[in-house]
Amino acid sequence: MESRDLRGYGNEPPNADWPNQAKVAVSLVLNIEEGSERRISRGDEFNENVYDMIDNIVGEPNPTMESHFGYGTRAGYWRIIRVFEKYGVVCTANCCAEALRISPWISRDLIARGHEISCHGLRWVNHLNMTIEEERASIIRAVETIESVCGQRPVGWHTRCPHTENTRKLLIEEGGFLYDSDAYDDDLPYLVNSNDSQFVVLPYSLDTNDMRFQRPEAGFVRAQDFADYIIDAFDWLWEEGNTSPKMMTIGLHPRIIGRPGRIAGLDRVLNYMSQKGSTWIAQRNEIAKHWLLKHGSLVS
Repeated sequence: MESRDLRGYGNEPPNADWPNQAKVAVSLVLNIEEGSERRISRGDEFNENVYDMIDNIVGEPNPTMESHFGYGTRAGYWRIIRVFEKYGVVCTANCCAEALRISPWISRDLIARGHEISCHGLRWVNHLNMTIEEERASIIRAVETIESVCGQRPVGWHTRCPHTENTRKLLIEEGGFLYDSDAYDDDLPYLVNSNDSQFVVLPYSLDTNDMRFQRPEAGFVRAQDFADYIIDAFDWLWEEGNTSPKMMTIGLHPRIIGRPGRIAGLDRVLNYMSQKGSTWIAQRNEIAKHWLLKHGSLVS
């Protein structure tokens, strides 16, 4: 029997009832992955092959690829943080545990600025072909690493897609997680029952995401491309918000949107939203807690 839910909320979604009657809840997600990518120089069997170039260097390290990732921590991160500060917004930092272990100063800076630390897995790798025992061990080690580096436990999780059919079950069994972002199927959060508690799913998005700069044939080339697309999506949800408030995720990466030819796109988006009003720019843990408060109730 097929277990997928292809109907969701249907034509009658719940009223999100965002704070201050906001029409859209906007989640800025800054993905910190730099240093946790696959690379032969670390002892991996192959190198990450997707960055501003797409290549496949076999059998030897790819210092060019590593340098592209390094730009994110060396320069891009600071550029993004300055834009966030300009508009007084907070983000969810979706962090690979190994990336924070290698660059612990990033976690210290994020926490000092009031941003949420969420877990983006142990490394920037997907969980395909992991046994359930291997996946459980990876999740536990990721949490322990972030706790050790940050002094706090993450309550959110997002696997580098694709995740497995076991991932959510393991997160719930591990305990301590409030939500995951391993879904792409809605514009609102939804709940999953787990014994005597509920787990929140906060859908993520790959279209309102700066990774499309790495696919210019079907994505973004200039900063304005990014801004136009994000604003178009926001405007549509904002209008829907007159009767049915929604949630919107904007995915960001230091090595991508942090480039000087792209960062203006983020600035334009935040400037537009600040002028539009009726918008709640929130961390994902805040959205998840709000959803539980307003819509949480166990259904047998």
